[in-house]
Amino acid sequence: MFRMKNGVLEVHLVGNKKKQGLYKYPEFPQWERDCKALMALVVDGPTKSLAYTRLEYLKKRFQMHRMLNETSETAEQKTVPHRDFYNLRKVDTHVHLSACMNSKHLVRFVKKKVGIEGDTVVLCKEGNAMTLTEVFQKIGLTAYELSVDAMDMHADRTLYHRFDRFNKKYNPIGESILREIFLKIDNHIGGRFYAEVINEVISDLEDSKYQHAEYRVSIYGKNMKEWEKLADWFHDHKMSSPNVRWLIQTPRIFQIYKKAGLLDNFEQMLENVFLPLFKATAEPWKYPRLCALLEHVVGFDSVDDESKSDLQFGKSIPTPKFWTSPKNPPYSYYLYYFHANMTVLNQFRKFKGMNTFVLRPHAGEAGSVDHLVAAFLSSEGISHGIMLRKAPVLQYLYYLAKIGIAMSPLSNNSLFLDIAKNPFYDFFETGMFVSLSTDDPVQFHMSKEPLIEEYAIARQVWKLSATDLSELCNNSVRMSGFPDAFKRKWLGDTFDQPGAHGNNIRFSNVPDIRVAYRVETMLRELNTLEQLSQSHHT
Repeated sequence: MFRMKNGVLEVHLVGNKKKQGLYKYPEFPQWERDCKALMALVVDGPTKSLAYTRLEYLKKRFQMHRMLNETSETAEQKTVPHRDFYNLRKVDTHVHLSACMNSKHLVRFVKKKVGIEGDTVVLCKEGNAMTLTEVFQKIGLTAYELSVDAMDMHADRTLYHRFDRFNKKYNPIGESILREIFLKIDNHIGGRFYAEVINEVISDLEDSKYQHAEYRVSIYGKNMKEWEKLADWFHDHKMSSPNVRWLIQTPRIFQIYKKAGLLDNFEQMLENVFLPLFKATAEPWKYPRLCALLEHVVGFDSVDDESKSDLQFGKSIPTPKFWTSPKNPPYSYYLYYFHANMTVLNQFRKFKGMNTFVLRPHAGEAGSVDHLVAAFLSSEGISHGIMLRKAPVLQYLYYLAKIGIAMSPLSNNSLFLDIAKNPFYDFFETGMFVSLSTDDPVQFHMSKEPLIEEYAIARQVWKLSATDLSELCNNSVRMSGFPDAFKRKWLGDTFDQPGAHGNNIRFSNVPDIRVAYRVETMLRELNTLEQLSQSHHT
């Protein structure tokens, strides 16, 4: 049986009177202490100086390596038959499902549906049914008049530092009614149009063979039926694909549901997100569709506008059951309770022989470095991470811990940071575990292959070499949630071994010289820290 204790679902044996659950997880007071301790380190002057110095050294070391070895790396790549950038496996490690197509694709799809399914009832409000044709008549637009410009979903200058306008861009022609019809699962037609356009995008991925994606689909935590609806949609429309894995994103918008009367407290939101997963893990025969969906899910994401100011932890911060305030909990509060519940869930699923999940939230796109502190303590990877450029201690820690960072320079360029100032290449030179991703192709990309577009623009902006591109592709595969069996096929049987032993250039197209440099540099850095620590104690 499952019992909610201070916002965390615990697993108990029926009849066992012990208060302690079967699986351990970090307690909130310890989490709070760790966050504060790490934050104190982040702002400590001498530590900042040390981290900044080491990061500058790492960048200069890479520049020296490139000057001495770039010709040798290129020569080593040329000896590999067949392999080049285009037939390297690459994973789009951060892309939202409702924006995974480009604008032209969506326009063509909407036009097609108006033409052949204009008489289909797509909406029923207050007992009034409306066909697709009637919806467009109400809007005052015909299929012929529809264009990319009319759809108005491309990012423009008005979005800069305006996350509210960015969210509204998800509405075709500025109409939320079209978003509900074409880009939602829970609607009058059961998300059929949504599934059809996504399947077209997936089909393009499969045709390309070497491109893969991790799509983020939303579970809001409004009620218990969300998982059932998502599982039914996934099953009925045959959404599984060898080229795609899924992450569950939960928007941090508790305050909206609270004001609407959908939730009484934050604990209900956590229960709506996690309890169905515990039940499906315990009795999979009762939830076959949900269990089938979860086999394709690799992790969880936490999303929303990070630039909003956060409440700070206080001495008497309430547990989720008593968080009844109309104000939104802090970012770190969300992350702790997701991390704690996932810790218990993963142990339970591992015991049952099922796949487990990782936490890979949006962090460091904007806002406070507190978010990056919380993510460092809880997550296997993050999306964006551009605020690390302002926190050298955290940047250095992310480097040492090899925490994956899915970066999206084109997205950042429209929202929070001009591409010329983007720290992507600085992070790459340093040796951080970075990959390129598209975020929202419908807003930021114009071609049929948005991931290739992202790589192509990055190559021009930062003058990336063929070895650099190959290393980024290799990183994307390694940080992705695709099973190890897939990674062995894509990178070679020894991909999980360190250094050149784990590199097979015939698959990765990454020269052994580059791999050896990265490993040697990391070992030297760890050795330097050990020597500094010993001299400090002495």
